This record gives sequence, structure tokens and C-alpha cells, in this order.
Amino acid sequence: MKKILVAMSGGVDSTVVAYLLQQEGFHVEGVYMKLHDNPEYHAKNIANVEKVAGYLGIKHHILDLGERFSEAVFMPFVETYKEGLTPNPCVLCNRNIKLGALLDFTEAKGFDYLATGHYVQIKNGFIHEAVDQSKDQSYFLSNVKKEALSKVLFPLGGRFKSDVKKIAAEIPVLKSIAEQKESSEICFVEESYLDILKEHTDIDIPGDVVDTEGNVIGKHRGYMHYTIGQRRGFTLKVAHEPHYVIDIDATKNRIVVGLREALDTETFEAKELNMFIPDTVFEGYVKIRYRSPKTPCRVTINEGKAKVELLQKVQGLAPGQTAVFYDDEKVLGSGWII
Repeated sequence: MKKILVAMSGGVDSTVVAYLLQQEGFHVEGVYMKLHDNPEYHAKNIANVEKVAGYLGIKHHILDLGERFSEAVFMPFVETYKEGLTPNPCVLCNRNIKLGALLDFTEAKGFDYLATGHYVQIKNGFIHEAVDQSKDQSYFLSNVKKEALSKVLFPLGGRFKSDVKKIAAEIPVLKSIAEQKESSEICFVEESYLDILKEHTDIDIPGDVVDTEGNVIGKHRGYMHYTIGQRRGFTLKVAHEPHYVIDIDATKNRIVVGLREALDTETFEAKELNMFIPDTVFEGYVKIRYRSPKTPCRVTINEGKAKVELLQKVQGLAPGQTAVFYDDEKVLGSGWII
């Protein structure tokens, strides 16, 4: 009998995963990861995991990965904002923690597979988008190591969320859990990312707003308050049309603004590539943010960097975010936008 360790958050999706795998006859155990310092948050979730484990009659583990999470996800999140970039902590977490340190724990404990509640599919060794496009998480998994894909199961990738809810309705212990609000994309941000940054640096240092020529045309409250594409929160001396943040200069504590068309991008580069194909030149699609549509593109890889030529203009390209390359619904690889 195959042994499967299920990453359990105490929520509906991971509970349904454990339930389905047990129904299929596997030996199932659960594991809850403590990633950040929030005792109340963990106490509530662990109580839910214990309820579910008790109902299913399975063993569960509590794994404290706080130190590793801080080193690989949390502090890079803070440092990226300090550099004037836009971080993507969920991508780092999936690579280093969920399909990194947790996978190491899975193998060390003698399990055959790790299973998670991600909405994504693995086909022929490649990540594919989930059947339910509204829940698809292939973007966030694009940076995981290729060798990890053969050791992980994603039972929800071929199901719609509505079907998962129907299955959840069959599990009595989920009645109270199902009423809880689903977790946010960034687990350690309760209200605003600014609350996190305030604990590590001074985010309220006023600076200049400049135009694309470098002329000072206004003031801002501190560059970490802004992201690419933002159009509010700064003051301009004179402006008859809306202006948008098009660049952030952390070293000079200033933001560059321009008209909407200044956000248009036709080419960009990505570094620290994580490719699932050997090709150095290919055509496909790219996503520049999780919620952005896929844009047709041509990619040329040279000396560890990808030059991306877009066949349609995009707006709001933010250095620090992940660019994910697709062939229809199959993930070809990813890199960090520079």
C-alpha cells in the first residue's frame, strides 16, 4: 500500500485531498506546517487539523519550518520591497518550503508521495493548468524543481471547486470549517504588506516624484508605498491627466510617473530561470502576474537570461514578479522579471 503524506492547513481543500486519497485505499497521514510566528493563527488551524485527523482516523504531524521560511521566503519579501521591487513570496514558498523542505520531510519519513490541495495538474512530467481556471495555481508552482514533480500528487487539479465543495459536504467535520474565510494568497499578511515592512524598516521617508525626463513634479510619502501601475497616493504640482507609477528608484527614494501609455511594454528580460524544456528559442505565452492573461510571446535564452518579445503590449510589468512561460496550458518554465 502506497503511503501518502498530505499537507493539511485545516481548510476545506486539503481535507478533501486527505479524504479522497483515503477513499482510494492509500495509507494517509497529515502534516501541518508552522511557517510564521502567529500562535493564534496556528492554534486555530491545528485544532481543525486535529478534528479532521480524528474523523479520518489518521496520524498527523506538526512540522515547524519557521526558521527556513524566514530565511527563504519572509526576509526576501522584505528585502525585495527595500530594493524597490515587487516580491512574489508564494512562488518562493512553493519552491523552497511546500515542495522543498516539506518534500524532504516526506521522503525522510518513508512516504511514497506528498499530496497538496493545489489546483494544478501534472501530465507527462510537466505542470499543467487546473481544469478549474478560476482556481488554477500553475503560476505559483512554476519555480519548483523539476525533480520534485514526480514525487507530488495534486488530486484537485482535475476537479472544479464546485465539485470539491460537494465532496466537502459529505464530510461532517467540515461543516464548521467550511464557514471559515479561505486563506489569503500571502499567509503572513493579515491586512497590508506595509504593516509587515514597518516592523523591519522605515517606510515613511518622503521623496520626489519625477517624470520620465527626471524633472521633479511632485512628492510621495515613501517609495515602498507604491507598486508599478499605481495612480494614487502621491501629489503632483500640476497634472491635467492621470499619472501612473512606471518605475521605482529605491536608491534615490523617488518614483517615476507618466501617462497610461508609458506603462506599455513590448520586451523585457527575466533572470534566474527555472526551465522544464531544453529549448533556448521558443514561442508560446507568458503571464507577468498571477491574475494577468497569457500573452503570446517569443523567448530567447542566452547566458542564463530570457529575452521576452511580446506579440501584444502589456501594462504594469513589475520587476521582481515572476514571468511564467506556457505552451497552451503546459508550463514551460519561469524567471524573475528584471
